[in-house]
Amino acid sequence: MKSTVWNCVLIFTVLLVAAVFAATSSEYHLANSYKFAAPPGGREYFDYITFDPEARRLFLSHGTEVLVVDPDSGKEEGKITGLKVSHGVAVIPELGRGFISDGAQGKAIAFDLKTFQIVGEANAAPDADCIIYDPASKHIFTFNGDSHNAIAIDPATTKDVGTVELGGSPEFAVADGQGTIYNNLEDKSEVLAIDSRSLHVKSRWPIAPAGAPAPIAMDREHRRLFIAGREPPTLVVMNADDGKVIQSFPISQGADAEVYDSITGSIFVSTREGWVHIFHEDSPDHFSVAGKVKTEFGAKTMAYDPKTERIFVDTAEFRKAPAPTPEHPRSRPAAIPGTFHLLVYVR
Repeated sequence: MKSTVWNCVLIFTVLLVAAVFAATSSEYHLANSYKFAAPPGGREYFDYITFDPEARRLFLSHGTEVLVVDPDSGKEEGKITGLKVSHGVAVIPELGRGFISDGAQGKAIAFDLKTFQIVGEANAAPDADCIIYDPASKHIFTFNGDSHNAIAIDPATTKDVGTVELGGSPEFAVADGQGTIYNNLEDKSEVLAIDSRSLHVKSRWPIAPAGAPAPIAMDREHRRLFIAGREPPTLVVMNADDGKVIQSFPISQGADAEVYDSITGSIFVSTREGWVHIFHEDSPDHFSVAGKVKTEFGAKTMAYDPKTERIFVDTAEFRKAPAPTPEHPRSRPAAIPGTFHLLVYVR
């Protein structure tokens, strides 16, 4: 009887904590909005946001440049220019370098973390998109959409060290820090487990009930992957060791970024439709909806500061989308030059 009572108390406590978390997590509100000038070339384009917690800087992909922004004040501290189409940024503080994936050039551009000056470049492949640093192999990896491969680069020498043939179109990737990189294949609706040292694909796992995955995040301690698909729009929780899908949740259209906060056990998913969905890790095998935050249309990419628990998304104002055609059945509205802005949400 005593065991049963204590079990009931424990269950009630877990449910109470989850309920309190759900109530507080949805209380995010807009604190600041910072606007930036149009990039050189005039095309208003933006992609990944990267947060460097050590230097407390945000790197914002912005067309032909990357903006360096103080997350606390919104002040522009500098910019890396001379790019064609910037996508992602990977930061390596111990080398004093960062790397930018430039999809139009098919290169990874190296820059100095203090001066923001370009100091070198490495050949990647056409449509270089996601870029990450793998601490186990100490290599940079670019994931190249049209090329269906990943390129490993030595960040100290900016030399290519190998290619991983992926067999599909890659999107976001995440490293577990132990020698495995997980990468989404959007066109195959799969997640790949890649050995970052031998440069071969170890496993391919379907992500059903989700499809067309883009962003991915990871709870490295408990070996859980969080994969957001777009068709249908769904968040999937997966075991990183065997590919088993543990849970799934519906989300809004156009997921394009995810963050896992190990301090609070929160998972954040941002979407083009203008929402940040928040989930909570109640235990490694049970997750719950913890709320959502209304942002703006197009605010699909995101960063998160675990120290202040602030959410950063960026977007722009958009023209009316053109009518669909047989050649372009999914036409999207174009961003208006000079309207790019960063939104900061706090609790």
